[in-house]
Amino acid sequence: MVKIENLRKSYGRFSLDCSMEILPGRVTGLIGANGAGKSTTFKAVLGLISPDAGNISIFGKNIRDFDAADKQKIGVVLSDSGFSGYLSVKDLIPVMENIYDSFDKDFFVSQAEKFALPLNKKIKEFSTGMKAKLKVLSAISHDAKLLVLDEPTAGLDVVARDELLELLRNFMERDDERSILISSHISSDLESICDDIYMIDDGKIIMHEDTDVLLDEYALLKLSKEQYERIDKQYILSRKKESYGYSCLTNQKHYYMENYPRIAVEKGNIDNVITMMIRGERV
Repeated sequence: MVKIENLRKSYGRFSLDCSMEILPGRVTGLIGANGAGKSTTFKAVLGLISPDAGNISIFGKNIRDFDAADKQKIGVVLSDSGFSGYLSVKDLIPVMENIYDSFDKDFFVSQAEKFALPLNKKIKEFSTGMKAKLKVLSAISHDAKLLVLDEPTAGLDVVARDELLELLRNFMERDDERSILISSHISSDLESICDDIYMIDDGKIIMHEDTDVLLDEYALLKLSKEQYERIDKQYILSRKKESYGYSCLTNQKHYYMENYPRIAVEKGNIDNVITMMIRGERV
């Protein structure tokens, strides 16, 4: 679906150099701290910036060769973009019909009503959650094969986030050849929807893992200094000095639970992995 090979882009002191692949039928997350390179990667995928080097292909075609029909197969939500606040949802319908040959007006209107988006109200009067739902709804209403979503749940409360994620799940269920590339600072959102996750730091991919494996096999080991000195370190990815000794990130939780039953093991999650991979010391 999407293949990014040795993508490079430099801005002053920042340099992006990454490779990724988003497979058909999968939701792939891109995580990392602010300024790590997520938005730059997204914009390069969408052709909004020109890479210094590398190749990006979507649907088996280099994006440099994309035509209007190819672009219609992609639905986009960017954190720093949106619709004019002076338009209403009803005003957007003819705009979408003119841009997208496959725009599904009936689906768009029915979903707008389902999510309580008033058709005649100006978008500037919408809440943050309503605006976010409208952006995602617009992205999925023209039979897109790929969604590129940069922070689609930012600023939303728990209920609004759950509704939006349900919209994305339904989008994927309707066609097993569709794919989503998504970023979010809310780890629980990614854990609940992503099939696999890439982590980017300082412009480079430092980890790629299936979400199920990350949640099942990754863990934090809480070790005293003495325990750390004695433990087998072959499956420890990084460590961080703590008041009690060390916290260590491993991707082989069960190995340590079986062989060192007395150590404290804390179940892994995306937040733990980000913290340890970025702030921890590699072992």
